Amino acid sequence: MRFSNFFLLILCAGNLLTANAQTTTTLQISNPSSLTYFDKVIEVPWKTINKIDTAKLIVIESDTKMQIPFQLEKKGTSNVVNLLIQISLNSYQNKNILITTGQREKFASKTYGRYVPERLDDFAWENDKIAYRMYGKALETTPKDNAYGMDVWVKRTDRLILNERYKRGDYHIDHGDGMDYYHVGFTLGAGNMMPYLNDSIYYSKNYVEYKVLDNGPLRTSFQLFYNEWQVGDQKVKVTKTFSLDAGDWLNKIEVNYSGSNVKNLPVVAGIIGRPEPGVKYFNEQNGIMSYWEPQHGPDGVTALSCLFPSAVQKMAEIKGQLLTFAKTDEQGAITYYSGATWNRQSTFTNNNAWVKYLEDFKESLVAKIVIQKISQ
Repeated sequence: MRFSNFFLLILCAGNLLTANAQTTTTLQISNPSSLTYFDKVIEVPWKTINKIDTAKLIVIESDTKMQIPFQLEKKGTSNVVNLLIQISLNSYQNKNILITTGQREKFASKTYGRYVPERLDDFAWENDKIAYRMYGKALETTPKDNAYGMDVWVKRTDRLILNERYKRGDYHIDHGDGMDYYHVGFTLGAGNMMPYLNDSIYYSKNYVEYKVLDNGPLRTSFQLFYNEWQVGDQKVKVTKTFSLDAGDWLNKIEVNYSGSNVKNLPVVAGIIGRPEPGVKYFNEQNGIMSYWEPQHGPDGVTALSCLFPSAVQKMAEIKGQLLTFAKTDEQGAITYYSGATWNRQSTFTNNNAWVKYLEDFKESLVAKIVIQKISQ
């Protein structure tokens, strides 16, 4: 009996060691392009990773043995969908990472968003580069302040500042970390999207409900829901899903219309123009529209863009707005990117540098990072 128990103990110990070894996943992350990525957020499908205790999960870069930032993305569910990691890659570089368990280091959160009831239902979000907000239904009760488009809050700090600015209340003044001087009004602002029929933009009212899907440290994503409104001869509703990664200036925006006939619905994404001369860039074939605004006195220059994954029908300036014309798919959905930067943030100090970033961003959508599991 003692002899049998001894071998049973050995067998259990062996099984335990094997189980521990199987919790570690080694991945090769490959950059197939000539682009260089600095602190890029990469999605690793959770199904790729061996079963592991998420409370003890750490991610290690194999060469340096250093931990790297990560996030468990759940997309508004109770289950992990993706492991988000943030790494740098040179052109054509391969890099191995280990997903294992251990003592986790602390990393600063680089994205954040929230509903702001104290400011008439704003929904505001930011990363370490820039900040944005969309307007809620309560703002419609103050017609002189109401607006329909996306707003930009420029930053020159990598800290998260939304709560500080709302608490101060005077975010139209630069206290050393940036400000809000962007004017939206009854326009698409900094890249909002609306249906376009009969030579007219059919504006919805402001959002009425929201849902936070994920909130940092590397990606903040949320949904905004809008009441139905009349678009031509039908009533439509829309849900917009926004996603902003650490280190990026552009939001990924997934727009889903519902109605009796939203297949191939004509839409426009747009940027408000200014009376003074700025630099406008239209590249329909590459799906990139950008606008380097005129100097806004001592506040500097805001640059903006709407970017589409593929070629678009048309781009034009109409009635004071730069517009990109597109259509939804057969399900009434369309995905695009929009965002902004500030020359006083110092990353992009001229239009050429901003357009180069947009062209590289577009290329990154095509030459995607390759993820390969190389051990079990």
